[in-house]
Amino acid sequence: MCGIIGILGKQDAVPHLVDGLRRLEYRGYDSAGIAVLNDHAIERRRAKGKLDNLAAEVDQHPISGQVGIGHTRWATHGVPSENNAHPHMTDKVAIVHNGIIENYLDLREELSEKTNGSVEFTSDTDTEVVAHMVGYYLDQGMSPKDAVTEVLPRLEGAFGFVMIFHGHEDLMVGARQGSPLAIGYGEGEMFFGSDALALAPLTRRICYLKEGDWAVITPEGADIMDMQGNPVEREIVQTAVSGATIGKGNYRHFMLKEIYEQPTVIGDTLTTVLNPASQTITMPPLPVNAKNITKVTATACGTAYYACMVAKYWVEQLARIPMETDIGSELRYRGTPLPEDGLALFVSQSGETMDTLESLRYARQEKQNILSVVNVPESTVARESDAVLLTQAGPEIGVASTKAFTTQLTILACMAIGLAKERGTLDAKREAELASALAEVPGRAAEVLNHDEHIAEIAKTISEARDIFYMGRGTAYPIALEGALKLKEISYIHAEGYAAGEMKHGPLALIEDDVPIIMIAPSDDLFDKTASNVQEMVARGGRVIFISDKKGIAKMRRMAEPAACIEMPDVDPFVAPILYSIPIQLLAYHVAVLKGTDVDQPRNLAKSVTVE
Repeated sequence: MCGIIGILGKQDAVPHLVDGLRRLEYRGYDSAGIAVLNDHAIERRRAKGKLDNLAAEVDQHPISGQVGIGHTRWATHGVPSENNAHPHMTDKVAIVHNGIIENYLDLREELSEKTNGSVEFTSDTDTEVVAHMVGYYLDQGMSPKDAVTEVLPRLEGAFGFVMIFHGHEDLMVGARQGSPLAIGYGEGEMFFGSDALALAPLTRRICYLKEGDWAVITPEGADIMDMQGNPVEREIVQTAVSGATIGKGNYRHFMLKEIYEQPTVIGDTLTTVLNPASQTITMPPLPVNAKNITKVTATACGTAYYACMVAKYWVEQLARIPMETDIGSELRYRGTPLPEDGLALFVSQSGETMDTLESLRYARQEKQNILSVVNVPESTVARESDAVLLTQAGPEIGVASTKAFTTQLTILACMAIGLAKERGTLDAKREAELASALAEVPGRAAEVLNHDEHIAEIAKTISEARDIFYMGRGTAYPIALEGALKLKEISYIHAEGYAAGEMKHGPLALIEDDVPIIMIAPSDDLFDKTASNVQEMVARGGRVIFISDKKGIAKMRRMAEPAACIEMPDVDPFVAPILYSIPIQLLAYHVAVLKGTDVDQPRNLAKSVTVE
């Protein structure tokens, strides 16, 4: 979750460290800090809260140095505070860390015994013990490399860390086990970063450390080793990530900007697989013959999991393959049996989501064929997959996912069509219809955005609610779950998503006068069933906000006032989940603005979840 940057440079590193952290702040914003080497000591500046607080601290109390490390934190061990902010340090070493050291209490006790209790801990974090362990071996006269070699095998858990050492302005050490870390190559200077986004303004030449790698970088290059100290070779690639300044443009928030980017990025994603002239979908080769697939096992977390739930309907209905969906944090611990030579699908915006990645590794052990959907081609999930379907969402800075979700849905819809074609369960006529419907989505998405002002007015009617329910049937059910998640994430209003038919099996007891109910109901085969469920809510005093097309709204005129309806374009029900995602994003956004919450960086959350 945390963001890391390290610079072994030829000029003052401080402004570049702060800029790199700004590009990484989506990974955590509970606190931030930097440390640099100078002629006299390691100097450090830290601040609780957003990066602006650190920037102000650096302005008031300047430091400089050509070698430095920076960190933006999502709190795990210890509350957000200046003392718990990274870097942690002794007089000889400073460290920034992403992950969790599970045996830190044992290491603290061991260190206390070795030093007769002379080590003074100033934070509640697990990270600080690593700094003191390395510092202990440095005090014994070891070199930085030898000290790290001594400590690394002792660490249990997940970590990506970078260290600098007083008196050693020509080297920096980094390691990864479970948390991503990349090396950037410059001209006479070198870098570490959590991802290419942080390093893009500094270099385009990137090497991604693999699981269990650690590295010593100097101005001349990098020596990379495994945990046993054996040299390993890792490819240097030219990243496609742009170093352009990431800004909101004329938009108030990143989230709103990213909502409005959806017509473009959905179109960009479609151009990779859809030929509008021939009305066909051409997918990249899959790691298994589609005709031999007996089950698809799809795994993801959060919003990406809801994308998998929608894909389950598409794959089962079009390709006639049973598809199981599972949350990343549950799959491998359940020890589920997976069919021999099965297809395992993993969906992750960042490609670094720890629970998803560990489930991928479990599937690998179970001899599955691994297919991933990611937005970052250089990510760990992508590199450990047999085949990759790339979304073209571009950087998504807002913590609440918007354009990443709709591009995931877009590529998964195309995947379902591709599987159906290979299995012979979809004829050319229906493929052309579906391809045509998908080709219309970018334009239709732009039409939906025209309802922004109306949705903002509806938001005013629900912004003071204590509880809000989202409901749908079929592919609208996962969209209801996603709508509830979006509202919870950024407005802090309690919201629940339900399959509409389930309401009478218990949740109906919660419906009372003026409880808002967001009904997601495209005109499809399940519409009449959904209409019956709406009647059940209205009879109990529920206040329905109805999202449907013109035909559906006309049918519901007696139960939903026009002012409480959001009219959607008339489209093939197959593509409805992509389009119906947009109004629920806008609704959550406007409610959050009215509530005065931090839309882009909601409390307790971060973008890239790299811990279990």
